[in-house]
Amino acid sequence: MWPQVTELRRHIEELGLQDRVTVDKLDVLDARDIAAVSDWDFDTFVSNAAIGECGPLAEIPVELVRRTFETNVFANLELTQRVIRTWVDAGTAGRVVIVSSMGGMLTAFGLGPYCATKHALEAIAATLRDELAPTGITVQTINPGAYLTGFNDRIADTAFRWLDDAANFNRSEDVKARFADILADQFEPQDMIDKMVEIIGSEQGTYRNVWPPEAEQLIKEVQQAAWTRKV
Repeated sequence: MWPQVTELRRHIEELGLQDRVTVDKLDVLDARDIAAVSDWDFDTFVSNAAIGECGPLAEIPVELVRRTFETNVFANLELTQRVIRTWVDAGTAGRVVIVSSMGGMLTAFGLGPYCATKHALEAIAATLRDELAPTGITVQTINPGAYLTGFNDRIADTAFRWLDDAANFNRSEDVKARFADILADQFEPQDMIDKMVEIIGSEQGTYRNVWPPEAEQLIKEVQQAAWTRKV
């Protein structure tokens, strides 16, 4: 991640924002990184760290699911708790923005491990929202749809590091075909970037923020269908 820090710092200098923007590395699994940023003074915290391990949930090695939860859920929660305590002690009416996913409210073939972590984040966010209401600290979620950042394609690739036609009943060829269908229509990421800047930069807003509208409509249709689906 250090090369990314260097690249971003260079970009900030090109924009002439080096006196207003601080760029540093924060690995949510690294206690030293967390300690290094704990004294920063801020009132908006965006929890966005995530990895993905994918493949059919009925067969994926459980340690890969556990690893995904460690980063996406437990490490994020631990850091969020630290931020919240700092704000409560200082009397800061801050804002926690949890970047979830459309996968936090539905599932897709092969993406079950990742979706499970995002479902967990939805529960965490909703619980924190109610618990923190008396403190003045607010909570929001941002739920992006499928954007062509490369993240979705690369986490799909992870299935083929463990999937073995000699051992698994899911065939690699079939899994690849299913992923190809799911990943065929992804949105341009600048649209989501602009929306996140709008949401995070606004003084007011809604608790849940699904984008684009097509993703919100799909989620509502899937959730409604669940009430009448037969076994």
